[in-house]
Amino acid sequence: MKNLHALVMAGGSGTRFWPLSREQWPKQMLDIVGEGTMISQTINRMRGLVAAGNIHILTTKAHAGDIRLHLKGAGRKAVSVFNEPCARNTAAAIGLAAVRLKKLDPESIMIVLPADHYISDTKAFLRTLRSGVAGAEMSRLVTIGIVPMRPDTGYGYIEKGSEYGRGLYKVRRFVEKPDIKRANEYLRQGCYYWNSGIFIWKTSAILSEIRKRMPVMYKGLRKIGAAIGTEREEMVLDEVYPSLEDISIDYGVMEKSDRVLMVEAGFGWSDLGTWSALDDVLRKDKAGNIARGDVLDIESENSIIFAGGRFVATVGLRDMVVVDTPDATLVCPKERSQDVRKVVAELKRMDRDEHKVHRTVERPWGSYTVLEKGPGYKIKRIDIKPGGKLSLQYHMKRSEHWVVISGTARVTRDNEVFDLRTNESTYIPISIAHRLENPGKKRLQIIEVQNGSYLEEDDIVRLEDIYER
Repeated sequence: MKNLHALVMAGGSGTRFWPLSREQWPKQMLDIVGEGTMISQTINRMRGLVAAGNIHILTTKAHAGDIRLHLKGAGRKAVSVFNEPCARNTAAAIGLAAVRLKKLDPESIMIVLPADHYISDTKAFLRTLRSGVAGAEMSRLVTIGIVPMRPDTGYGYIEKGSEYGRGLYKVRRFVEKPDIKRANEYLRQGCYYWNSGIFIWKTSAILSEIRKRMPVMYKGLRKIGAAIGTEREEMVLDEVYPSLEDISIDYGVMEKSDRVLMVEAGFGWSDLGTWSALDDVLRKDKAGNIARGDVLDIESENSIIFAGGRFVATVGLRDMVVVDTPDATLVCPKERSQDVRKVVAELKRMDRDEHKVHRTVERPWGSYTVLEKGPGYKIKRIDIKPGGKLSLQYHMKRSEHWVVISGTARVTRDNEVFDLRTNESTYIPISIAHRLENPGKKRLQIIEVQNGSYLEEDDIVRLEDIYER
């Protein structure tokens, strides 16, 4: 169907999957379950229904560069990326994508789906979507309801109404996340479904509902839409989008609309919202444990243990989560896994880096690892793949010393270009344009010592970049 488009929402940070997910490497970029990262699996599932050129990723500017490079490396060049200037919740994000799609294809139908869900049966998933598309063609807003497997207080619920035809049902109401007593009652009644956050509708239909339910937001979206494709686009987007209401599409539209239908999911599903959700999707040993990496366990039961590069030994755990990474370790009871986001909030309050990045950070040219840092200095190991080239850049608040550990470094420093080999070094003063590249066939490793009053990654002014960041 040529007018069918998939919008993959990839702006979240996955705070409850810390320390494996970080603000700058969120859950959708992780390889947790299945083959490939969550976002790659999401795109792959849509191939059987949506043309490659009609798959779009919606994310923030902060994540767009990494996502583009990830998709390019995975052979997903035909997938387009829509940028949000900043995070504004799902109503604004979907509205922005809708005005963009309206320009591309006025007759478009949107399938809106998160980038980080686990789907066990792709064929059944596509059958469900086709039922939803039939409802969307009738200018209805369609959502997918998941049959509850247990009383769960972590999901919003949908109450199913009367049958509408062709596997579609009217939605009687949306319900907030319940307490455990109410969740048990919903399970007993059998007419309540988990809200999956997957939607299908005509682009024109969702814009019409936004206009009706959120007229102020619609006015802003119209202004953005009028500027798309003109030289004023970026300026208008940066000016208007941050002022749009910070509200979810569920609260802003779905709970108020009288045009909502539901199709019952015919596939296995998990939103992988917390570490404990892995119990539903990963294989367990005889004692009910899930273990990844170099793990030695003695007499633990029903626990989740992830070792991220180091040897991890556990003894006698019961219903626990242990996740080890090079710079942070999480230990918590499964029943408290929802509260991992509180750790992230506290790390933000303390202005610590562990909520933002891993110690080793992947880049299109290779990676860097922070070895040590303190007041006025930071030490990194930089690993550049053959042919890799950092941007031509300068820093306003720091200088850098480079020492080659292995390989050959080609250095641009102001008007000079020269090569350094093992054991050789150079100095890059503050505000001097510079570039580091690997002209050889082996990986290049250098040690970088930064000195200055401010040493964060946003002190980079790029003059030229082959990766278009």
